[in-house]
Amino acid sequence: MANIKSQIKRVKTNEKSRLMNNSFKSAMKTAIKAVETSVAHSNKEEAVKALHNAFAKLDKALAKGIVHKNFVSRNKSRLSILVNSLN
Repeated sequence: MANIKSQIKRVKTNEKSRLMNNSFKSAMKTAIKAVETSVAHSNKEEAVKALHNAFAKLDKALAKGIVHKNFVSRNKSRLSILVNSLN
């Protein structure tokens, strides 16, 4: 355990950030899975709504620095291709 007061504070804030980041990542993954599920059930309207939500989650995660820009780009492209295949 840290003896320095500032390091004790830093450990607390790091733990708080870790928990928030894990929560946000989980929500992001759930949004991505919602798109995949909608596509699997061939529900175009639901898939488009879920895609919009997933894009928002991915962009927010990028803005917060939780994920890398290439991860966001790759997933947005992959999900768009999935939804567009539902003609």
